[in-house]
Amino acid sequence: MSRLQFQSRRQAGLGALYLGVFATIWFSVPAADPPLRALLVVGSGAALLTAVAGAVVVARSRKAAVAARDRAADRRYLLIAAAAIAAAAIGAAVLGLVGWSEFVPVLVCAVVGLHFFPLVPVLRDPLLRPLGAAMCAVALAGLVTALASGVSAGLVVGTGAGLLLLGSAVLSLLRALRTR
Repeated sequence: MSRLQFQSRRQAGLGALYLGVFATIWFSVPAADPPLRALLVVGSGAALLTAVAGAVVVARSRKAAVAARDRAADRRYLLIAAAAIAAAAIGAAVLGLVGWSEFVPVLVCAVVGLHFFPLVPVLRDPLLRPLGAAMCAVALAGLVTALASGVSAGLVVGTGAGLLLLGSAVLSLLRALRTR
């Protein structure tokens, strides 16, 4: 196993929790007609259940993990997350000001994808690299689709990002259940 793999069951549970919550949010972005609307609701529900299962794993492994906290890694994580939030917020504001608000989901998805790369060594999870690349590809697909057709960028990006994050949340949950 790579030395970058999850170090604890709790950390894998946190991955399932966070990725599941954000998958739920992304599934709520697109305004879709049936039957896609129903599939987005099902995806959102599955992501929420995965997040709840991740929270249960975290709660059950809390005592052992308290002593193993890495304060420097926590600070790096918070810095990366704050930079991503700031970039997404500023970019969204600029897009709104210039009248291109339909591309806000594209920008946010790209920022989210990019923020996974510096998180790889912090979270010791090499699977964040392909997730980051796939999120950036979804952002690009949303942009190209919106520019070349009548399909909204939010539909492509919300659906794609939701599916990617749900898949990653399920993988994290499975790793948590296999880790002792």
